[in-house]
Amino acid sequence: MAILNRKARYEYHILETMEAGIMLLGPEVKSLRAGLGNLTEAHCIIRNGQVELIGCHISPYKPASSNNPHDPARSRRLLLHRHQIERLIGKLKEKGLTLIPLKLYFNERGKAKVELALGRGKKLHDKRQATKERDIKRDLQRNYKTG
Repeated sequence: MAILNRKARYEYHILETMEAGIMLLGPEVKSLRAGLGNLTEAHCIIRNGQVELIGCHISPYKPASSNNPHDPARSRRLLLHRHQIERLIGKLKEKGLTLIPLKLYFNERGKAKVELALGRGKKLHDKRQATKERDIKRDLQRNYKTG
């Protein structure tokens, strides 16, 4: 089960993506497996040479929340190699680039991963154009199915 940040592709031009591990507590892993996460307001920052995921909400896992509660909106450390972090620092110095989480999922080995993207914010007219293209594509699909 993957948790998507659907708003990200609408708000940003995605330039490149990468995969990162994430440090989680035990009950957080169980919550994510149950699909109780939200990436809508999440973003990433680089602080003290480490990448942190901020604004990701992972709801408490009910059976474990009574004796071991966690803060649902705490910042979580992302696991990347040093050379990847240094490359990201160089890229983020460019004007207008942001590090955005696109998807939170479990890989085939059962490890929690975050798909990160370098993105540049879209202008209002770009968003309108994307909406227009999506509507045209939907209409074509609808006409193709009925015709």
